[in-house]
Amino acid sequence: MRLRSHARAGLVLLTTAALALVVPAPSALAQARPASGQQPPAAPAFTVEEARLDRAVPQEILRRGGFDTVAPAFARALGGARSYAAAERVVVRQGQRLWQRAVDRAQGRGPARGDLSRDDDRPLYWARLGMTRELRAWQPGFAVSEAARTRLLGALERASRGQDSMTSAGASAGKDRHGRAVKRIVMTGFDPFTLDRDVRISNPSGATALALDGTVVATADGPARIETAVFPVRWDDFAAGTVEQALRGPLSRADVFTTVSQGRVGRIDVERFNGAWRGGFGDNENLSRTGLVPVADPASQPQWTTTSLPYAAILAAGTGRFPVYDNTSVTEIPASGAAPVVRPGGPTPGSAARAGGGGDYLSNEIAYRATLLRDRLGRDIPGGHVHTPVLQFGPGNTDPATGTVTDPQFVRNRLDIVAQIRSIIVVVAGA
Repeated sequence: MRLRSHARAGLVLLTTAALALVVPAPSALAQARPASGQQPPAAPAFTVEEARLDRAVPQEILRRGGFDTVAPAFARALGGARSYAAAERVVVRQGQRLWQRAVDRAQGRGPARGDLSRDDDRPLYWARLGMTRELRAWQPGFAVSEAARTRLLGALERASRGQDSMTSAGASAGKDRHGRAVKRIVMTGFDPFTLDRDVRISNPSGATALALDGTVVATADGPARIETAVFPVRWDDFAAGTVEQALRGPLSRADVFTTVSQGRVGRIDVERFNGAWRGGFGDNENLSRTGLVPVADPASQPQWTTTSLPYAAILAAGTGRFPVYDNTSVTEIPASGAAPVVRPGGPTPGSAARAGGGGDYLSNEIAYRATLLRDRLGRDIPGGHVHTPVLQFGPGNTDPATGTVTDPQFVRNRLDIVAQIRSIIVVVAGA
């Protein structure tokens, strides 16, 4: 997710497919009928992300991933709630089940339920949107204010993204069965994005999060447990503090953390510097935000934060088939200047950030926020951002108007990226 306002590196620019609409399954959308003599409820205003569900490709991904029953089942459970507290329990429980189901599928537990490869992150993304759409359309027999509905949507987001389970599990890494202390590793990924260019898109960082959540790896410094979560590609969620809310507890206990996103074609980058600037590229809601990254206590906000990952050790290790780079380049406005300048060797004193090594999009921002949180918590631990290669479809399957939702090369690329990011995390934990 490395993007700059002046250079969109790391993306394959594709034309938007003309995709047919499908009829949604019976759900809360059809159940919201008024009582006799009452005015019908206003039609819910779905988000841009939720509206994409009606395209053919998301429905195919849900069906072939075995997640097409998730939203209807959630609607039925929500329809049985007779109080706000009961609805909240349904939302949290069903959200956690969705996350765990996606993790289990990725890690080979239980039935695959569909012919998509188990490593696929997209069924989770589209199933979550189906659930949020049902929650937005829900019309209970008791009063629910818009503020209360918003709180339920937030609870569903946190639960279905692994953020709640990361917080609870991270507190109990403890010791392994041999009595050895188990390190705590926090890793984050992202949803698919640029879906109006190609709605088939997968995000290898999200797939990595599913593949690694709750796993214990052997490192040169002993065992380590990895706890993961996935974040939305939405500017306003980040401005509302979703990163800090999710990571404050885990980072206060972690021994290592790595934020991960999709970056450039054919390479992995360890991003040395993160900038406090939003470049404005459209997010998954097609919203643009430009300006200083909004954080708490802006008076103490630095223009730059720096990785504490052992980049030399990562580059020296043979982690996989993609070349790994220590990326030190940034874009800044020098202290004595007015125009942005690219600095291959990193920022100069007193400069204003315009792009970190990871660009000026949400991948740079999560790296900035996580490393700033590390510093504000006073944690002297390895942490920073890693950009994966762009996940590409195989030859002959690059046109979204005619291509299929998966192919053998696509799956191989994703599996190789997941394995290499895992290897990098093992190097970091053992360095």
